[in-house]
Amino acid sequence: MMRQHTRLIGWLMALLAMAGFTALGLWQLQRMQAKQALLDAQGPAVAQALPLAQALAAQGALHGVADHGRFLPGVVLLDNQTRHGRAGVKIYRPFRSDAGSVLLVDLGWRALPPDRRLPVVPAPPSPVAVRGLLAPLPSSGLALGPAFTTTDVAGRWLASRLPADGLAAALGLPSLPERVLRLDPALPFGDERDLDLLPNTLPPQRHLGYAVQWFGLALTVLVVALVLEWRRRRPVAR
Repeated sequence: MMRQHTRLIGWLMALLAMAGFTALGLWQLQRMQAKQALLDAQGPAVAQALPLAQALAAQGALHGVADHGRFLPGVVLLDNQTRHGRAGVKIYRPFRSDAGSVLLVDLGWRALPPDRRLPVVPAPPSPVAVRGLLAPLPSSGLALGPAFTTTDVAGRWLASRLPADGLAAALGLPSLPERVLRLDPALPFGDERDLDLLPNTLPPQRHLGYAVQWFGLALTVLVVALVLEWRRRRPVAR
């Protein structure tokens, strides 16, 4: 009876482990598919630039944008952004098109000095023609602590993530969309930037590799459980 009880506990633990490893593998596959879909949509989006209002109203996560308008007061510095192995900030400013659409514009990345002194960001030309890629807000990761805080310069905010509703209120705007305009690197203003959609994150191939590892662990648990079961059932030699 005790041996049967131990066998059931062992199989239950094995099934739980296999279910957990399989779930992690499926999650990695979902991440791979989502990122690959984002990359696949980038080329067509950039090639078909729309006015900002049309891009915001269109279906899909990515759209190319070409429009004209002016930058509004306020600057948001997104902290903990690395590039070339150096720590820095991403610089965002609110922008209003001539047709009245408002959103945050990614003006690029700037390195921070060792003392982490925040940069003084000059205002970009305004009014100005802009073009780039309308993309989702940067991934927020773990939401620890306040999303953004004021700095020693009026109208400048230091952010750990970009919650659209909170930033709209801080910048004195009625609302902000859950997307940002990533400026074309060829435009002659702003800071260092590109249109890489997966900065500081894993590419789809790495997610596939992790998925294979998790599925391999689930298979390993199954094989070990079957071997132990076979040994238990094998007749004892006399």
